[in-house]
Amino acid sequence: MSGGAGPEDHVILVGDDGTHLGRAPRATVHTRDTPLHLGFSCYLFRPDGRVLVTRRALTKRTWPGVWTNSFCGHPREGESWGQAVRRHARHELGLDVATTGEPVLPSFRYRAVDAGGVVENELCPVLLATTDQEPVPNPDEVMDLRWVGPDEVEGLVALAPWALSPWMVAQVPELRSVGWTAPG
Repeated sequence: MSGGAGPEDHVILVGDDGTHLGRAPRATVHTRDTPLHLGFSCYLFRPDGRVLVTRRALTKRTWPGVWTNSFCGHPREGESWGQAVRRHARHELGLDVATTGEPVLPSFRYRAVDAGGVVENELCPVLLATTDQEPVPNPDEVMDLRWVGPDEVEGLVALAPWALSPWMVAQVPELRSVGWTAPG
C-alpha cells in the first residue's frame, strides 16, 4: 500500500480507540510486529454499477499476487479521506475518482499475517468511489484488474477466500450488510 515515496510518506499510528499517537515512516512500519495504524480501503464503481477488483503486483511486500478491492492506502497527517482516496487512485490506477469522502464502514479494523510473516494491523475505514475512466495501472502496485458485479465479488469471497486479501474477505460481508452500491 503506497502512494508515492518521499519524506512525507508516513503512516499515522493510532491507539485501540483510534486516538492519534504520532506517525512513522511507511517503509519502516510493516514488519512482524506492525503497530496499529490508520489505513483505508476503497471500492471503485463505474456508472454501470460494476466494481473494480485488482490483483496486487508480485513485487508488493505483503500479499503479492492476491486479488483484492480496487485500492488501499494510508492517509497522511492533515489529509481528508477524500484527498487520500484521490491521491491513491491516481498513483495506483492513473485515474481520477469522485467520492463523498465519508467511509461506509468507518470502524473496520483487521490484523492479518501474510505467508512471509509480515503483519498488517490497521484501523481501515472502507470508502466507495466512482469513475468513468479506464484504469492505467501502476505496475509496481497492480498486475491485473477486472470490472465485476458486486454479486460476483460476494461469490468469489465465498468460493475462494484463500486467493483474496484478508481485508477484502472480511470487508465484503460487512459491505453487503450496508447494501454496497455505487455512491451517489
